Amino acid sequence: MRTPFSPRSLLFVPATRPDMVAKVERVRPDAVVLDLEDAVAPGEKDTARETAAETLSAARPGAGTVLVRVNTPGTRWHDDDVRAVADLVAAGHADGAVLPKYEDAGQLSSLRAALPDGARVVGGLESGLGVADARQLLAAGPDAAYFGAEDYVADVGGRRTVAGTEVLYARSRVCLYAALAGVASLDQVVTAVRDADGFRADAEQGLSLGFRGKVCLHPAQVTVAHEVFTPTAQEVEHAHRVLAAGEAGVGVVDGEMVDAVHLTLARSVLTRAGETT
Repeated sequence: MRTPFSPRSLLFVPATRPDMVAKVERVRPDAVVLDLEDAVAPGEKDTARETAAETLSAARPGAGTVLVRVNTPGTRWHDDDVRAVADLVAAGHADGAVLPKYEDAGQLSSLRAALPDGARVVGGLESGLGVADARQLLAAGPDAAYFGAEDYVADVGGRRTVAGTEVLYARSRVCLYAALAGVASLDQVVTAVRDADGFRADAEQGLSLGFRGKVCLHPAQVTVAHEVFTPTAQEVEHAHRVLAAGEAGVGVVDGEMVDAVHLTLARSVLTRAGETT
């Protein structure tokens, strides 16, 4: 059985920037991704792959899980990327891969077959087709999945706004089907990397929708993501009191009735806090 994987932060770093990879340890993201896809120009793909292999072979970044985002299936770089990641995982230098533009369950099965047993695979639902078919794609069993709002909006011909109403349906759909599949879902990026308040507000909304973590583009966002997606001591204490009230058959905590739904929510809080219930 695969061990649960539910990162609060998924920090993307260009594979061409080993200097940035070396700084990851300062913020200790739950997972770091060396990106061979969007962060790398077409003419630099081969160099980026070689640089990623050299960087990870020299030293693992200071993160709980180390992943490499390969180029999209069907591109001329994909197969070479996958072979490079397989070698890194086999050597213990990386833990798995990120599959962008995930649109067909066969893409996931092919990637898993090419990687060593136990390798992590995170799927990116970031196109109209990926979001539309989210239920079956997530049921196929990636270790986690993220919603890519920027690519999704571009794919459907929308317009990105600060309010984000243009992606609320897609964002909610990915989160819903991830929950049904028992797959941890990671919320959209905030491209305004210096807007800490904006990132926090977006992360709080993502938590309310049901996401379990956030895709990060800057180390400063990691700290905020951990604060948002880690239950506070007060939330944990309240969850314990709700469960205790439920076990006693009494239904009032802090003046509010407690029923089966509240017990489920309390268990969810404790699970996010790392406690078993």
